[in-house]
Amino acid sequence: MKFVKTEDLKIGMRLAKPIYNKKGVLLYERDSKITAQGIESVKNFGLIGIYILEPAEPLPPMTADDIEFEKFQAVEVFEIIDELQSIAKSNKHIKIYTVAQTIIKAYGRLDHKINFVQNLRSANDFVYKHSLNVAMLCAMISHKLNMRATEQEELVTAAIVHACGIVSRDEKNSPTVMPEDEDLARRMEYSGIAKIEAVFISTPAIKRAVLQAFRETNAFYNNEDLSQHRVVEAAKILIVADEYDRLTAMNSVGETPRSEISALKHFLAHPEIYDPVVVEALVDSINFLAEGCCVELSNGEKGLVIQHNPKNVLRPLILVFSSNKIVDLQQTLYYGDLEIMDIMKTLDNRHVMDMDLLNQFK
Repeated sequence: MKFVKTEDLKIGMRLAKPIYNKKGVLLYERDSKITAQGIESVKNFGLIGIYILEPAEPLPPMTADDIEFEKFQAVEVFEIIDELQSIAKSNKHIKIYTVAQTIIKAYGRLDHKINFVQNLRSANDFVYKHSLNVAMLCAMISHKLNMRATEQEELVTAAIVHACGIVSRDEKNSPTVMPEDEDLARRMEYSGIAKIEAVFISTPAIKRAVLQAFRETNAFYNNEDLSQHRVVEAAKILIVADEYDRLTAMNSVGETPRSEISALKHFLAHPEIYDPVVVEALVDSINFLAEGCCVELSNGEKGLVIQHNPKNVLRPLILVFSSNKIVDLQQTLYYGDLEIMDIMKTLDNRHVMDMDLLNQFK
């Protein structure tokens, strides 16, 4: 599976994810081949891009959890839209605590890992889907950290509203979201903190989590020393959840989303901003290297994960394609220098020839 920007779509590409219209009606099922009409629909919906299956890639199976996950995202995002637009327009929320409790009930009490599947996004719904995903991640992480019910609700509420500053209003009273300029986006996010304080004046913990998360992230990207900073647990969770979704989701500037493993390596390389305890809770919540996943190794080889490692997700049991040899990365005495570089970006290793160029040399 790979992400393809809308302008690069070709007729005949196989869909890795279904496409719904703005009313939630299924238009194109996964594994169907996209048509000229389908490409036009993607453009009309304003989708940044879609996920495509490689020519030789089998359709990945979907578990009951996966189906429920996508259904939950599709339905709950409309609740997020209502809440953020109400806050942007009138400085009032409608039923945000009910929305937070719905998210907690669905994903804040899980006793097993799930596949965190990224959704399709357009420029107009990016912030809402981002806020929903961050809230879901916060619910899962806080559960693993045994956060108290009241604090968990405050955290998930903070996650829902953390980017409300980006939801502004133009002359036509329609939302203007996710500017391509990252500095502008961060300034807009910061402007929303005053709004959060006004709306949740009786719950200062919500503003505190958002403000600290913003300041820490901003300080990190400005290369400031974070060693003496004191940060509440809710802000630490929000930082990790926010960045994970930003890294692994499609974005408005057309950059290719990072893999889950690439995002995890980024977290592990910067413990000064991404709290290791929180990162471990994230790893305990979602699947990073599920069995059957194909990976690229640091020696250039490629292989298949045949057994995950519960103690260290980055060192599973792997079947190497070229030699048909089983490598246990947990055995650091033998394989200490060998590591997973990333999830394979393609499963199709066939050569694609440029026939026009070939004919020039006949």
